[in-house]
Amino acid sequence: MTDENAATTAADAPPHPTFSEAFLWWLKLGFISFGGPAGQISIMHQELVEKRRWISERRFLHALNYCMVLPGPEAQQLAIYIGWLLHRTWGGIVAGALFVLPSLFILAILTWVYLAYGDVPLVQGVFAGIKPAVVAIVIVAASRIGARALTNEVMWGIAALSFVAIFVFRVPFLFIVLGAALLGMAGGKWLPAKFAVGGGHGAAEKSWGAAVIDDATRLPHTHHSTAHLVKLLGVGFVLWTSMMWLLPSGTLSDIGVFFTKAALVTFGGAYAVLPYVYQGGVDTYGWLTGAQMIDGLALGESTPGPLIMIVAFVGFVGAWTQEVFGSENLFLAGFIGASVATFFTFLPSFVFILAGGPLVESTHGDLKFTAPLSAITAAVVGVILNLALFFGWHVLWPRASMDAPFAGGFEWFPAVVALAAFVALWRFKQDILRVLAVCAMLGLGFTLLGSTILGPG
Repeated sequence: MTDENAATTAADAPPHPTFSEAFLWWLKLGFISFGGPAGQISIMHQELVEKRRWISERRFLHALNYCMVLPGPEAQQLAIYIGWLLHRTWGGIVAGALFVLPSLFILAILTWVYLAYGDVPLVQGVFAGIKPAVVAIVIVAASRIGARALTNEVMWGIAALSFVAIFVFRVPFLFIVLGAALLGMAGGKWLPAKFAVGGGHGAAEKSWGAAVIDDATRLPHTHHSTAHLVKLLGVGFVLWTSMMWLLPSGTLSDIGVFFTKAALVTFGGAYAVLPYVYQGGVDTYGWLTGAQMIDGLALGESTPGPLIMIVAFVGFVGAWTQEVFGSENLFLAGFIGASVATFFTFLPSFVFILAGGPLVESTHGDLKFTAPLSAITAAVVGVILNLALFFGWHVLWPRASMDAPFAGGFEWFPAVVALAAFVALWRFKQDILRVLAVCAMLGLGFTLLGSTILGPG
């Protein structure tokens, strides 16, 4: 583009949004960001690219492709990235924080209701319909990730190996990720064609007019600087160590350490972190049960914000059940636990974008960096399939255990609801919130009808 054309484009662009304008829009996004990563990214595209023209199509997709290769929630990272482009470091901090905070407060209130009134028939009925819907949602998620990641027989093989490793041998999720990364490193060298990343989100072909941050816009604060990188890494480390020092030893410090590790292995999106959180929260620490984990996923699906906010549910339940502030302060304990889990889960995302953005962006498309990520994403498919089977087992045989895996008999109602939810999501592409609402009503109706026929006993 010539200097004259660039000047013309800049003149046609809308005015640069003020920090206050951007603040209000990011706050709004925090309350309307339903629909998981796809829905949240779609909202940002419609508003910021098509309607407001704060960023061009090509720059938006370039940022998204970068966020896709990082661990953590890509939609929230994309918000940080665009906020950073618009208003430097503080713009990224505000965008990322407001993407999460409304969900934290909403989810904390819903979790309190769930724990305090979970025995009420009305609440039980709602969850009786939501739980099988969650099984369908996870199966659909595994299918969609698989369609994108399993592009050849090598990727299918990695997915199968990861499934066998976790289903048969109970290998921890972290070791599966590390093993897949090593396979990817070797595969990128010896079988590069099998490990090359497919086009990702592709190149931009559409134009919605001149944008504030257009294709040719030069942004000095995005240039790589070793001093700036070291400074922000240092700030991130100080924040992490300061918060860890403030936390009392025991459950809260365990939550901080555990969710820091979880944030660093969540390649493949929110569903990839679920197996790791399940293994830690249920098997290792005993903060909650497998059935409660399913309920938490249902609450996460029905609230705004990234799906990975299930970590707030786990932190809330863990601090509540461990009574970290005594039996008289259960809500306070739960809210602090949820806040700690949220802080340590999302802190790395801010560091990845604000400190590493300019550096890592230059490696995008380099096979030695992307091949391990391709292998990890393939392995995640097998792990999520195992999770779907585990959730399905808990829902269809709710009174079973590891010693008696089919005790108590098969439950036909959740099987029918799960099948109907899967068909609605997969075949008819229905919105997740709509499916959850219908399933909740079905569960409530079935529970109330059963109590009417059978009586309170």
